[in-house]
Amino acid sequence: MIQRLQITVLVENTARGADVLAEHGLAFWIEADEHRLLFDTGQGNVLRHNAQVLHVDLTTVDVIALSHGHYDHTGGLHHVLGDRQSVDLYLHPAALAPKYAKNDRPPHRNIGIPRLDEAALRARTRSLTWTRSPVEIVDGISLTGEVPRRNDLEDTGGAFYRDADCTQPDTLPDDQALFIQMPTGTVVLLGCAHSGVINTLDYISKLTDRRPIQAVLGGMHLHRAKPERLRATVDLFRRYNMPMVAPAHCTGLPATTYLWSNLPNRCTQCAVGSRFTFTK
Repeated sequence: MIQRLQITVLVENTARGADVLAEHGLAFWIEADEHRLLFDTGQGNVLRHNAQVLHVDLTTVDVIALSHGHYDHTGGLHHVLGDRQSVDLYLHPAALAPKYAKNDRPPHRNIGIPRLDEAALRARTRSLTWTRSPVEIVDGISLTGEVPRRNDLEDTGGAFYRDADCTQPDTLPDDQALFIQMPTGTVVLLGCAHSGVINTLDYISKLTDRRPIQAVLGGMHLHRAKPERLRATVDLFRRYNMPMVAPAHCTGLPATTYLWSNLPNRCTQCAVGSRFTFTK
């Protein structure tokens, strides 16, 4: 169990503070007791710059975990691995599979992990671990692996495909969340929550024996969500009585506004430069 936790937002669609830069993507720097972790890496255009401005030394990272294989969460990986090789990497095997989004007409967009394949990753890391199932990556910090999808209201949040012709739908089985167990409750980090926020948090609650969820930060992919899904998501946050909800990245402005309006004393900004500290 983690006693002291600080999370710094290194990459996000918005930025706060002098000299930091925004891009469409997400990356969290996690300092948990003596551990240093990176959850996602953004596109790679601003990760190093923001780390320097925010006094984060990426060369000290022990563990990198990827929420899924889209470019806006994995594009900075080759930069970090170029700086430090003695790092453990965790990702679902489907994160390396081809990934596409459909344009109005071909060619369609390649939105998969850039520049790296399995051989390159194994050569540039201390260890590579596939995360089909839940796994504890350090004491008190775990990944969900594949999230069971039991809520009919929730979908992946968009039309994604496994082939360049966009004929084979990609259900994104690689989507996973990271959760940190502290004496006061569980802190959850979402990459995009393509499995659904409700599915993800219900699964984490089950994995943690129904311990309180203290905070949820990250992308929620609600920008195309219908009103009933938004209402159900707010009901979930109320049901778990979470003190902090920090929507980011792909949540979408209308959905973020809805969450802030309905959870006025719980929502907080999650932009580049934001720091969140949790202690026992």
